[in-house]
Amino acid sequence: MPIDIPMAAKKIKIAIDGPAASGKSTTARAVARRLDYLYIDSGAMYRAVTLAALEAGVPTTDETRVAELAGTLEITFGRNNEATEIYLDGTDVSAAIRAPRIVAHINPVAANSRVRQILVAKQQSLGKSGGVVMDGRDITTVVFPDAELKVYMQASAEERARRRVAELSVKDIAADFDEVLASIEQRDRADLTRIHGPLKQAPDAIVIDTTALTIAEQVEKIYRLARDIIERKD
Repeated sequence: MPIDIPMAAKKIKIAIDGPAASGKSTTARAVARRLDYLYIDSGAMYRAVTLAALEAGVPTTDETRVAELAGTLEITFGRNNEATEIYLDGTDVSAAIRAPRIVAHINPVAANSRVRQILVAKQQSLGKSGGVVMDGRDITTVVFPDAELKVYMQASAEERARRRVAELSVKDIAADFDEVLASIEQRDRADLTRIHGPLKQAPDAIVIDTTALTIAEQVEKIYRLARDIIERKD
């Protein structure tokens, strides 16, 4: 086991992109915990806006009203060693934002240019001093194009669907594999082709295929990359 670097030296930005269920969030959270960094789940922020819109009866396809709503929301993160804690106006919505109905309605929110401007500004503010790990679809290309470490994580659609079904099962949410696979493939197409902040691999990002990797192996790979950069930085 490598020796962890003193906290004082840990000030780089780590940006991780990749498609849904490629292992980004779980791995990014674990890397942040190991480095004692702030973990920011950008996807959870868009999910929170989607949840708020659904709860308020605002169609997620109504760009103007969704953007207006997003501008009024307080979205914050809590520190938890086991899972992401995200709060919407002070209420813990960590489980609610993972429900299938959020996936079914999130694409218009993620493609909303004004919503993206609002959330990207908040993300950049959180990471301006470094010491953060953030994952999403456009973190290496839009949010932190200056990140010292950029990673692009990928996995087969079938493996990602299996992971999502298992994740939902742990939360007592029943899900059909074929339906989840179809949803993931649809989400991939939407992420790759949307006008604002599409999913794409940054030219200087390091590609990690997680199809056959455990979470521990993913974490170790990224931690070692970060440690090398930090050591050179010092």
